[in-house]
Formats: sequence, C-alpha cells, structure tokens
Amino acid sequence: MEFEAWFVLGLAVAALGLMSAGRQPPHLVMLGVLVILSASGILTAEQALAGFSNSGLITVAALFVVAAGVHHSGGVDLVVRYLLGQPGSVRRAQARLMLPVAMLSGFLNNTPVVATMIPAVHAWSRRIGMAPSKLMIPLSYAAILGGTLTLIGTSTNLVVNSQYQALTGADDLSMFSITTVGLPVAVLGLALMLLVLPRLLPDRRDEQKFGELREFSLEVMVEENGPLEGQTVAQAGLRNLGNMYLVEIIRQDSVVTAVPSEEQLRGGDRLVFVGDTQAVSDLLRINGLLPSTSGDGPALGKSRAERRLVEAALSPHSEVIGQTIRDARFRDRYGAVVLAVARGGERVQGNPGRIELRSGDVLLLEARPAFVTRQRYNKDFLLINDLDTETPRHERAPLSWLILGGLVVSAATGLSSMLNAALVGAAVMVLTGCCTAGQAGKSVDMPVLLVIASSFSLGTALQVSGAAGAIGQTIVNTSGGHPLLLLILVYIAVMLMTEIITNNAAALVMLPIVLSVTNTAQLPAMPFVIAVMMAASATFATPLGYQTNLMVFSAGGYRFNEFLRAGLPMNLAIGVTTIIVIRLVYASAFA
Repeated sequence: MEFEAWFVLGLAVAALGLMSAGRQPPHLVMLGVLVILSASGILTAEQALAGFSNSGLITVAALFVVAAGVHHSGGVDLVVRYLLGQPGSVRRAQARLMLPVAMLSGFLNNTPVVATMIPAVHAWSRRIGMAPSKLMIPLSYAAILGGTLTLIGTSTNLVVNSQYQALTGADDLSMFSITTVGLPVAVLGLALMLLVLPRLLPDRRDEQKFGELREFSLEVMVEENGPLEGQTVAQAGLRNLGNMYLVEIIRQDSVVTAVPSEEQLRGGDRLVFVGDTQAVSDLLRINGLLPSTSGDGPALGKSRAERRLVEAALSPHSEVIGQTIRDARFRDRYGAVVLAVARGGERVQGNPGRIELRSGDVLLLEARPAFVTRQRYNKDFLLINDLDTETPRHERAPLSWLILGGLVVSAATGLSSMLNAALVGAAVMVLTGCCTAGQAGKSVDMPVLLVIASSFSLGTALQVSGAAGAIGQTIVNTSGGHPLLLLILVYIAVMLMTEIITNNAAALVMLPIVLSVTNTAQLPAMPFVIAVMMAASATFATPLGYQTNLMVFSAGGYRFNEFLRAGLPMNLAIGVTTIIVIRLVYASAFA
C-alpha cells in the first residue's frame, strides 16, 4: 500500500480506538477525522462534505420528524391500549410487546420507537405486576429485529443504501430489498427470545430505586365533554395504575374520599393522586385528563414553578463521566442538584457529592423546569421521567398513522422516492398538528446525523487511497476465495465493530472494503451489502452496541453481565441464521 493508504488506515484505527474507549463522543471523533482528511488533501472538500448532502442522511432526519408526529399525537398509546392487554405470564407479556414493536420498527426508525415505548412499558409492567427488567431487553431486541424488515427501519439501512449507490452507481434499493432476509431472521429471532429470555432475564423491580424521594402527589382534571366523562373510575382505567393511587375527587364544593371503583366521573372533577415519578408520567398521557388549573390544589401543582424532580440516565457521551458530582460542578453545569444515584438497579449509598459518575447511572435530580427543555435532546442524558409530560394530541393519532401509511405505500410502490416520501410525510405531520415545529426540531438527533455524515468521508478515503482494496485482497486471500467463508468473515467483522463503535460508523467504514472484496473475488455485491446491513443492526451483546440497548439498560436497571448473558446467544443465533438465509436467498452467488 502507498503512504496515503497507510495513513488513512491508521486514522481509521485511531478513530475506532477513541470511540471504543468512550471518552469522546463519536460525532466529535468522526468530525475530527473529516477535518484531517480534508486538510491533508487526501479528500477534496467536495468529497469530505459529500455525506452532509447525502439523500440517505436527509431521509433519516425526516423520519425522525415522522416518528415525532406519531409519538406526540398519541399514536403509540393506541398500540399500548389495544394490543398489550393483561397477559398472565412473562412469556405472554413478552410476546404481546415484541410483535407490535417489531412491526412498528419496520416502518419507523427503531430508536424513537423505543424512546416512546419505555414509559409505556413501565406503566404496563406496573399494571400487570411484572418487573420491567423482564420486558425492557425484549423491547430493544424486538425493535432491532424489526429494523431489519425494511430499508426505512433503521438509519443504517438507509445510509448503506445511499453509500452503495454513490460508490457503484447502482439503482436505489427498494423499501423491501432487505425483507427477504430480514423477515425470516426476525421471525426466528423473536421465537428464540420467547424461548430463552423469560429464564435469562432478572426479576428486578424498580419501585424502590430512590425510596421515599420518589413519592409525589398530583392533581388532574376530567375534561369537560371528554372521553372519560360519564365513565366509572374502573372503566376509565384509573383503578389499576400500579404505584399511582386515586385518593380523592374534588367536585365543586364537595370532596369524595375513599373513592369507590363505581364512582362516576364528571367533567370538571379534580382528581388527586399519590404515586411515584414513573406513574405520574403515565397518568398525564391518559386521554381525557388535563392538568388542573386550580390555584389552591394540593401538592405538585404548587411547586412546579420553582422545582421539578427528574429521573435521567447518563449517556456514554456525557462530559461528567469519571468525575465526582462535586468535581464536575454538576449544579453549575446543568442547573440541577443530584439527590440520589442508582446503579444497576440499586441506590448508591453515601454522600452524593462524592459519588463518581458512570455511564448508565440513573440520577434523581431536583431542577428548574427549564432543565428538561434544555436537556431532553442533549446527548449527556437519556431522560427517563419528568413530571411535566406533554399531553398527546389524541384526536390526531389516527391521522398520524394514516400519514405514515401513505409514506410507506408511496415509497413501496415507486410513486415517490424514499427521500421525497419521508420529506412530505414530515411536512404533513407538522402542518396537520400531529407535532409542533418545535417538537419536530427537537426530535432530530443531531449527533447521530453528524456521525453518519462524517463517516462517509472515512469510507470514501478508504476507497480512494487504496486501503479498502488492500484489505479486501487480504480477506479474499484468507478465505481462499470461497464465497460462503467470505460472507462469514464480512459478517463477523461488521458485527464486532458495531459492538464497540456506532452501528452507522461501522457500516459506512466497512462497506467500501466489502465492495472491494466482492470486486476482487468477482462475486455479486448484493448478498454482502445485505450482510453489512444485518450485522450492523443485529447487535445484542452489550448496551454500547446499539442506542436502544443503552436506553433500556438504564430503564430496566440491568447490570452489564446480564446484558451479556442475554445478548451473546442472540448474537450467535442471529448471525448463524442470517448467513443461512442469505445463502438460501442468493443461492446462485454461492454455487
């Protein structure tokens, strides 16, 4: 290899090392790589910045807005209400959860699907008396498998498709190009999860993570002429809310105490509940309940202007990881006070100021209301709960699903390109009020988009410098040119990279190498491109390998070894299944 190829290869190894160490956010690492490649002259400015104008990147951004429309209209609440129900066992609960989540993730980016479902699953687990630790990993795994069903199920599929077009000049892949492989893999993966996960997952309940600090009172009002007016307490679903209890109804000048299940609700009733932070969040999403406007109501309403209690998990990109709370100057940095820290589902004892913060720690914070606005989409935190949950626009929920359905049909039938379908869908979500312009803007995950855009430059540099061709030749020589062995090596390489860095970066760095492999071995590229998509998505072993894994790691109170125990068998089983299915679907390529 020439000097430029060695330089690019060394830069790629350095970037992988920095991202796997977790000390620097992946988007900053990849932006640094882009700067070096452009400043050194290895890439022209146009080549270095090409990722920012890539159609796949813009499609991903638009789909974030589409997902926000479904979320803020209460569209996912419809799924929870009508499909989850009251299962009688852990296995039945996991089945009822995983099937709709997998289907949703096929047509919505799986990361916002999981973000939307986490509070809903917490509420459901309390209602059915089941530990959330039995449900959170299945939630993430089902979303991951669902993302492999279509080209829009995950951002990785979209950007691999775009880079494949850019590097080869091939036609755009259809929405269901990956389905012939993804569907059988997803079906077998879900069946395997139902077989083994009930026994492998811990039974850890999260109600007492912060003890009495979590208890609050809340007052809400029954909407005049709303869907709950005239229903009994039981019919309205207000009797079995887990750790949220209806203690009284304030009705004009009278008070109904020890509220019976048969008590009929009236418009304007003020309902007083007592419960924990998670249950408060669940309550505020019920259609027909409004925040109380009374000036003399009890408890939480009086203190909202001055403080809020928020549960938030530290992401691996947070600047305070490895520092004590005092040394990090947490109050000055974020405008919030740490009241307690939970790690691995248990409260960390001792003086909070002296606790050294780690990735995945769950913090109970006292903060002003502006904290949630500032931090909700900041990558320092993955917010689990706050007490000022926005009321969904329930009347627009059917419309949001109709918009999503139109998007899918227009892209699948060729009536519109995937990019245009996503852009129109996002615009219609905002114009029809399924989400506001502010909510749409906040839904776009900028660090993810920066990683994707910057990773294109490294992939291009690997190709133009000759490094990808040299690595591809080495892989071909190692495999002896055997097509099936080549496929296995490609899958393993992408899977291992994805477990230590972001899935988008792993796919975009490996794709030029894979194309060089297939070109050198004179093999059709498509089976190997599908393998890259599958391997970059199907990562289960660690919470760091995929964003949804990290989100449920905190929400379910898991320990790292519990993720390994559940994820390693899944990695192995899904990998073997994917290889077999690709071998069968593309039999002529391996003859």
